[in-house]
Amino acid sequence: MKKWLALCFYFFSTLIFANSNTLNVYTWAGVIPDAIIQQFEKETGIKVNFSTYDSNETLYAKLRASKEGRYDIIEPSSYYIDRMRKQHMLEELDKTKLIDIANLNPELLNKSYDPLNHYSLPFIWGITGIFVNKPFYSPTTIKTWSALWDKQYANQLMLLNDSREVFAIALKKLGYSTNETNPQHIKQAYQQLKLLMPNIKIFNSDAVISILIDADATLGMAWNGDVFKAQREDKNLTFIYPQDGFVIWVDSFAIPKHAPHPENAYRFLNFIMRTDIAKQIALDNNYPTANLAAQKLLPNAIKNNPTIYPSHALLKKGEYQMDLPDDVLTLYENYWEELKMGGMSS
Repeated sequence: MKKWLALCFYFFSTLIFANSNTLNVYTWAGVIPDAIIQQFEKETGIKVNFSTYDSNETLYAKLRASKEGRYDIIEPSSYYIDRMRKQHMLEELDKTKLIDIANLNPELLNKSYDPLNHYSLPFIWGITGIFVNKPFYSPTTIKTWSALWDKQYANQLMLLNDSREVFAIALKKLGYSTNETNPQHIKQAYQQLKLLMPNIKIFNSDAVISILIDADATLGMAWNGDVFKAQREDKNLTFIYPQDGFVIWVDSFAIPKHAPHPENAYRFLNFIMRTDIAKQIALDNNYPTANLAAQKLLPNAIKNNPTIYPSHALLKKGEYQMDLPDDVLTLYENYWEELKMGGMSS
């Protein structure tokens, strides 16, 4: 009996140790290089179980479906941070355990989707604006979203395949917030988008860079990070920050409720916030980094490039996406389906 108990204790202890020496990370695909994960494992001895998702909806649904904690680190976008904190799905961060939080860009902290950053730390960010292929169109004539409605652009535009992003351009054209909740204003935006439909050639979010490089679309909306990457292959591409306003998106790290390895999660957050690590990540994924200390160490061709790092004055024209009530989101989605089917009803 003693031998059996000792054997059980051994296996139980081994299991506990193995579990405590693990970190479960769930992030957007393509944002953290494999080499960074491997370096973290080598430095800490912690085994990382790394998995990715392709939408906030997928992340949210998986967390909602799991009654017990499965992940230690997640990377929601701003409006899902807003939703998940309100639904008590995130652990409040212990700032005393975050060594290099001072490295983060103050302009990306304390936003309305997470006041005082109680639940999240910004990681990468970007802006939705207008791209122009200069041999086809003059960028000087396109300064606002409103310009895209010009009939000369019939069957020329690429728009992102995202309802909130697309409605944002019509809402800004009308002078409304991208987080609009008024049903009449949303209907007006839908009617504006119906008028824009003859100019739209394609909706796409997954293959934007190749579409830009191949000139399959020569004008439309895109994320600044994608335009920056495409510019390396085609110098004729330019990015415009619309004067009538634009969406600023932020993907942040958070610790979900009931995370199985919270202390390892803090070790990972501190590792990611290190200047040398944040710089490596920024050079690999080419998205704007939220780590200001790392940004200052990037090559001049990157850190001084207005496509990827706009000025403070430009950022003031942007608006962060917030979570919206379920009935409002349903209204957007219903109009979105009607729009893509040809705007059959008003």
